[in-house]
Amino acid sequence: MKTFVISGGNDGIGRGLALTRLERGDRVVVLGRSADKGQRFLAEAGKRGARERAHFIAADLSLVSENKRVVDDLKETFPALDALVLCARFFRSDRYETTEGYEGTFALEYLSRYLLSHGLTEMLEKSAAPVIVNVSGPGIPKPAIRWDDLHFRSGYSGIEAQRHAGTANDLLGVAYAARHGSRRTRYVLVNPGTVATSFVGQYDPVTKSQVEAIKRMGKPVVRAVAPITEVVDAPPAEPLSAFVEGRRIGVDDRYLFDQDAATRLDKVTEQLLAG
Repeated sequence: MKTFVISGGNDGIGRGLALTRLERGDRVVVLGRSADKGQRFLAEAGKRGARERAHFIAADLSLVSENKRVVDDLKETFPALDALVLCARFFRSDRYETTEGYEGTFALEYLSRYLLSHGLTEMLEKSAAPVIVNVSGPGIPKPAIRWDDLHFRSGYSGIEAQRHAGTANDLLGVAYAARHGSRRTRYVLVNPGTVATSFVGQYDPVTKSQVEAIKRMGKPVVRAVAPITEVVDAPPAEPLSAFVEGRRIGVDDRYLFDQDAATRLDKVTEQLLAG
């Protein structure tokens, strides 16, 4: 029996993967903000005869303090982890700043993934074939890091904020592999393509109509879960790899996976979190 931690496991791809792994006989820990959705997940696990292997930790992952609490809780509760799957997303048409002073999308979709990735590495290293799967958007052109305005204090756009977080996650994978490449844990970036998920978020009317159209044309969640299941069952041999809709892509493109930018962002992130 493997132990999975899935951020954003209350909805969409994360929830689909969580239920799939429970059906496979694994232990699953879901991280999410909504206690109601968490209880529904536990109830669904019970219907499938897997309640004792299903766990829910309520946490606002846009807060650094909450990510640190989650890491401590997991260390106290479980001896080791086999896989960490990072799915948490929340779209915001209007700019939002957390109580800790970080732009909301950057905090939830990048800083949380950074903290969980590095914070849970020692637990992952206790397993035979540990893997971190970052469900983001590798393989597509994205904007450069806004070094002078990481928190979109000017020119905010919900779509651009998510694309910016996508760039940061590509670089997170590069930096993680550079730091931990000699160890067992593998870092995998996954672009699932267009998926008909719940698309939780705060939308203006125009964006909401666009999202509804995407839902109608997106693939079902089960098709997005299958390639992730393959990766966690048999992690790639390389420290860093990337997949687009199940197809492996190279990670040597210096424009998409810039080592210098990755090193710089890693240092900047450490400074942000230390401040």
